[in-house]
Amino acid sequence: MIAVTGAAGFIGSCMVGYLNELGYKNLIIIDEFTRQDKFPNLDDKNFSAKIERDIFFEWIEKENPSIDFFIHLGARTDTTEFDYSIHEKLNVRYSQSVWNYCASKNIPLVYASSAATYGSGEHGYKDDHQLTKKLEPLNPYGISKNEFDKWALQQTTTPPRWYGLKFFNVYGPNEYHKGRMASVIFHSFHQVKKNGFVNLFRSHRPDFEDGQQLRDFIYVKDVVKVCAWFIDVEAPSGLYNLGTGKARSFYDLASSTFAGLDLEKDIRFIDMPVDIRDKYQYFTEADMNKLVTAGYTDHFHSLEQGVDDYVRNYLSKGKYY
Repeated sequence: MIAVTGAAGFIGSCMVGYLNELGYKNLIIIDEFTRQDKFPNLDDKNFSAKIERDIFFEWIEKENPSIDFFIHLGARTDTTEFDYSIHEKLNVRYSQSVWNYCASKNIPLVYASSAATYGSGEHGYKDDHQLTKKLEPLNPYGISKNEFDKWALQQTTTPPRWYGLKFFNVYGPNEYHKGRMASVIFHSFHQVKKNGFVNLFRSHRPDFEDGQQLRDFIYVKDVVKVCAWFIDVEAPSGLYNLGTGKARSFYDLASSTFAGLDLEKDIRFIDMPVDIRDKYQYFTEADMNKLVTAGYTDHFHSLEQGVDDYVRNYLSKGKYY
């Protein structure tokens, strides 16, 4: 039996779908299941129990299920939410409860950290445990993720195996509900369908041209594949980057969206919103050596491959994974 938190969300619902493809049907899924715009994410998914996030720990104490592996993807992920108490409750304290439960029951754990922990990248993007306490995230979301990483590294009582995966910029199907926080590909697709062109943020730094802000974009199908890989692999516990290892520009991303629609590109530029301008990452690129050294050998989708699959097979058809 596998438990998955955040199961109604973007990455979590794709995780459930991928586990189903692998033959795992005996799943406990955990989330806040009240949002109707998330309901389609779980259509046709197989699971054995569906538990509200706020009562989960009461439920497991009463039911005492035999959980073999725990995948903790649930979090407050809005980088424009500046009330740290919200992030602290959901991303730190709830994660600590998951950790302590896994430790007490001897259950291996994968949890979602974030590349937002790296801040502006002044210390690089290497998943070195020694760097964690030096990192300076740019927003409360990144701070909360780094606080939990630091806490996890200090624990002497741990799950038998644990993996904190620092997700870089994830895109792909099942993000219809995310609104402003959906990927640039999602927004680009809808801009093209409505207006015939795409607006990208201007650069507000002299060392980056407009549209040439660089991020490590990773397709959600690769993310869930790596998460599942840890189920049966005795890799060393710790923090792992999860990106492609190759930074690409937002201009390339928008161009790939047009290509997926078989259209000529028309890319324009607008000012970045003031509320995120000083907290914006202009460059991220995962150092992937640690995961490779642990034994992961599968290739990741290139930006062009991932965007093409997403646009042609999901966005254009209104389909879910």
